[in-house]
Amino acid sequence: MIAIVALLSGLVFGLGLILSGMGNPAKVQNFLDIGGTWDPSLGLVMGGAIAVGLLAFTWAKRRKTSVLGEPMQLPTSTAVDRQLLTGAALFGAGWGLAGFCPGPAVMNLATLRVEVWLFVAAMLAGMVLQHAWAKRSA
Repeated sequence: MIAIVALLSGLVFGLGLILSGMGNPAKVQNFLDIGGTWDPSLGLVMGGAIAVGLLAFTWAKRRKTSVLGEPMQLPTSTAVDRQLLTGAALFGAGWGLAGFCPGPAVMNLATLRVEVWLFVAAMLAGMVLQHAWAKRSA
């Protein structure tokens, strides 16, 4: 049952990415190009995602287990530190340069475009390096 729900959730997420245009790097870059061909429509997508997320996290905080009975695992840290700000800056720079963030990039692997596969490979390499760095620093 958990695998079916995960699959359906992924399909709904992917469909939302396609319908909103988040899977199109040019649309994302146009949203970030305030002085040029600015496309504000992604602001509405982000606002909708924030609203849904706010409702979901508010509901989840009140629960000990998920709907499927799994333990609820929510972030506990509220610190805004150097690690968080560095990660946010790197994420934003990558998103702005490539027009992809992880979800849309994985979805776009199906296009078989070389630049998408290179982006995902670089993203995974960055994750491995960050994990190794975190273990070394601990």
